[in-house]
Amino acid sequence: MPQIPMDGPPLSPPRMTEQQTYLSPDVIPRLAAIDVGSNSIRLVVAEAQAGGRYRILDEERETTRLGRALATTGELDPASIESSLAALRRFKSIISGLNVESIRTIATCAVREAKNGAEFCRRVQEETGLEVEVIDSDQEADLAFQSVRRRFDLSGKSTVLADIGGGSTEIVIASGDIIESMYATKLGAVRLAEKFGSDLSDDGRFASLKRWIDRELRKTTEKPSAPLHLLIGSGGTFTSLASMLMASRGLSRLPASGFRASRADVCHLIDRLRGMSLEERCQAPGLNADRVDIIVPGLAIIDGIMRRFRVNTLQVHTYGVRDGVLLTMIDNMQGAADISSPNVDEQIDRFTEACGVGVDHSRHVAKLAGEIYAGLAAIYDLPTSDRRLLEAAARMQDVGYLISYQGHHKHSYHLILHSRLEAFEPEELEIIANVARYHRGAEPKKKHESFAGLSGEDRKRVRRMAAILRLAGGLDRSHNQIIKAVEVTGSPGQIELTVHAAEYPEVDLWACRRRAEMFQNEFDAELIVRWAGQAAAATA
Repeated sequence: MPQIPMDGPPLSPPRMTEQQTYLSPDVIPRLAAIDVGSNSIRLVVAEAQAGGRYRILDEERETTRLGRALATTGELDPASIESSLAALRRFKSIISGLNVESIRTIATCAVREAKNGAEFCRRVQEETGLEVEVIDSDQEADLAFQSVRRRFDLSGKSTVLADIGGGSTEIVIASGDIIESMYATKLGAVRLAEKFGSDLSDDGRFASLKRWIDRELRKTTEKPSAPLHLLIGSGGTFTSLASMLMASRGLSRLPASGFRASRADVCHLIDRLRGMSLEERCQAPGLNADRVDIIVPGLAIIDGIMRRFRVNTLQVHTYGVRDGVLLTMIDNMQGAADISSPNVDEQIDRFTEACGVGVDHSRHVAKLAGEIYAGLAAIYDLPTSDRRLLEAAARMQDVGYLISYQGHHKHSYHLILHSRLEAFEPEELEIIANVARYHRGAEPKKKHESFAGLSGEDRKRVRRMAAILRLAGGLDRSHNQIIKAVEVTGSPGQIELTVHAAEYPEVDLWACRRRAEMFQNEFDAELIVRWAGQAAAATA
């Protein structure tokens, strides 16, 4: 098999796991990743290199159609289970022969959805010794995106990534190499072929397929507020698209990875294939025989995504989820020398700087918010641990400017939620993202999906922290850091903020008082805000 160098800058290492492998620097580790998909099972064996890179030693793929009939029966097909087990036994033999030190086996949509998915995983473990990790749709999308961000220059671009599998399509909206949104859909090439058939030459049936795709995308995704520059696609459907178009242009000698096509190219290819019988498609240059019955539904998914997100150009990525698996395995291994707790400040600084946030203002607002929270905690018996989350939200509240100024607080929510900051648990990131979401604009409402998903207690925490953050943001409305500190005094029912500044901070006091309504409602207290200089003059 060809040895392909892994290009791209290294990722920051993810949080350590119990399954992490520790190897000495003088050993060249060999890793294997297995992706158990709805249409095929893929193996890649690689040799890890310095800087988060690798070179491929061997690859194998078998089409087992594990997701066959899943939509109608709710279970994995018995014959497909047996062929999948046989494939995994062969893969395990290959792995053993190559002296692989670490293996990660993931399963996606078919096993995730099937009622007998757990039984399948048990049989795999018993019959092959492989432990299958069933990942959720967000993990699947994230792995695909980690692969893309390492192999494409995403700087200055707003992109949509689509990873099309047999049973589902995961979609990521990103600004640069920062994830804004993730969506899971039931758009799978095998799933749609079973629902609508492989012969889609009939215009009525094909129109029904397109309508079904459009409805699913409307139901599961939101249109981005800013124009998207490019669709980057991974999975067999995109690779087949590239291979067929390249073959028609006499470019078969070139690699498919990075190939660009327009939406018009996709539509013309769909029309051409719809006019062919299955036997004729088998002879189509660039199309593997095991995809002839699912290629048209797969291409229709691509067309639907391009319509939904109004993107006219796509670029093909031939690696995908299994590449993301290898990258995270290498990052886990190469980060083994440093198992200390993640540095929160450094992580937040890297993230906010990548989003173009002014560090001086955000850090100062965080300081003021923390001082206000500490003062209120003594009066209202607030949990001291929430100060850390509030200060993090303050520092990241404006990351949404990366997308657009209008509604940036809403964009901040999505960017923080998908930031993968290792210093915080997922539940903490959700709280932080919600607090940042409400640092301006409308107050939290139960009809807001992000807020409604929280528990009653967490909703109360978010409302209180957001109210405090609004005050702190007002206290640096001038962005000049004039106010150096804030003291909190009073009792339940009446709270006084005394701000310390060398000169009268007119703009900042004005802005803070304008933002007081949510605070007064949440804490059921009158709020008085004044400058320490005025207080000193009054008592002189």
